[in-house]
Amino acid sequence: MDPSAYGPIVEGTSMKTYRKELWFNTPERVAFVNITPEVERCLRDSGVTEGLVLVNAMHITASVFINDDEGLHSDFARWLEKLAPHEPVSQYRHNVGEDNADGHLKRQVMGREVVVAVTEGRLDFGPWEQIFYGEFDGRRRKRVLVKIIGE
Repeated sequence: MDPSAYGPIVEGTSMKTYRKELWFNTPERVAFVNITPEVERCLRDSGVTEGLVLVNAMHITASVFINDDEGLHSDFARWLEKLAPHEPVSQYRHNVGEDNADGHLKRQVMGREVVVAVTEGRLDFGPWEQIFYGEFDGRRRKRVLVKIIGE
């Protein structure tokens, strides 16, 4: 394999790490929140200009995903409700004293985390991409971890 395919090797740089928790408490049971501005703020605060950003939901009924922000959220909500309807809650074995089994299933479909490259101090997105928090059992505080590593 051609060694130039790996890009330049930079020596003598030091690795930086940054960690921050973002907290959410949506008033609705199911909600989608664009968290791109908060992640960009974390990136600025980190001082990292080349590296990776990991953003992951720290609760089993919440999600972090990348998509666009052009009307898809209502489509996601309807589609997920067809896949894993909330009611009747008795349809789920998990729902003994709880009513959130559908939230667990919806999270599995939408994903736990995203990783985004950092290039020249910016999130290296494709066209229209943004980062979203997906909530599937809302009305209580939940957190998202932002972890940034790089130089």
